[in-house]
Amino acid sequence: KHFERLIVVFLIMMMVVVILLATVELGWLITQDILTPPLFLLDINELLDIFGFFLLILIGIELLETIKAYLTDHIIHVEIVLEVALIAIARKVIILDPKELPALTLLGIAALIVTLASAFYLEKHARHPARADQEPKAPSS
Repeated sequence: KHFERLIVVFLIMMMVVVILLATVELGWLITQDILTPPLFLLDINELLDIFGFFLLILIGIELLETIKAYLTDHIIHVEIVLEVALIAIARKVIILDPKELPALTLLGIAALIVTLASAFYLEKHARHPARADQEPKAPSS
């Protein structure tokens, strides 16, 4: 148990370093893109790179949350893992060029998105039933 906890703490520290470095690199990328002519204007490829980088950092933050949850609860939360997967596939969709991919690959990505979204929805509702079912009925007069 002590060794496992030490490894998880070490993973958290490494993840923090990676997220910090990625954030600094994103700031540098934005600064470079803004300061290259034409000033303060970004083309579509630069915007897609920046958005992809934002989502990559968000994935890192979600992974950090997963590791921290494992450290405190000693379980992996399926909801967090599904969130990370949804963010990762969203990042992929944002940065890919659909003209370069065959239709079957695009259908596979779409099926993956539907599957992950359905799993996330079912997991969310399994843990938190509809509020209408939980609220007591108002007394009738």
